[in-house]
Amino acid sequence: MSESKSLDNPHELALRDFALGFPGTHEDFPWGHRALKVKGKAFVFMGHERGGLGLSVKLPHSNAAALMMPFATPTGYGLGKSGWVSADFPKGEKPPMEMLRQWVEESYRAVAPKKLVDQIGATASAPAAAPSKKAAAPKKAAAPKKAAAKKAAAPKKAARKQSGTRAKQAR
Repeated sequence: MSESKSLDNPHELALRDFALGFPGTHEDFPWGHRALKVKGKAFVFMGHERGGLGLSVKLPHSNAAALMMPFATPTGYGLGKSGWVSADFPKGEKPPMEMLRQWVEESYRAVAPKKLVDQIGATASAPAAAPSKKAAAPKKAAAPKKAAAKKAAAPKKAARKQSGTRAKQAR
């Protein structure tokens, strides 16, 4: 697919512009298809041989729901196993653009470095991120817990050694 033919599709152009609005994104054309990337990693592939709209995105959170849609299938080349979903809309069919924008954003968040994702903040279309373990318990706070656990285990170990020694002596 050529770049100019691809831009004739207003839906593809709208999704392209939406995706390029995220920090650090750029466009590439591997294998003759449009790929939108962040830091060299693709988060959207677009293209349709017959003039409609086709795209593939990585959906780690909404993959199962997306695959229930009649126009969605697991992406080929083994990518479906990693949460990639492909959607295909024939020429003349109006795609659900709001849903596709949500998918593009979820895919960006799945692929982009955390620093870039933090720049766009949380949105209604993105699932709330689970609090990270680092934020909940700093490393320095975790170290005393380990030391306390070792201290608590030390008397138990010594008691086991003594009882083992007593058992040997009794034999």
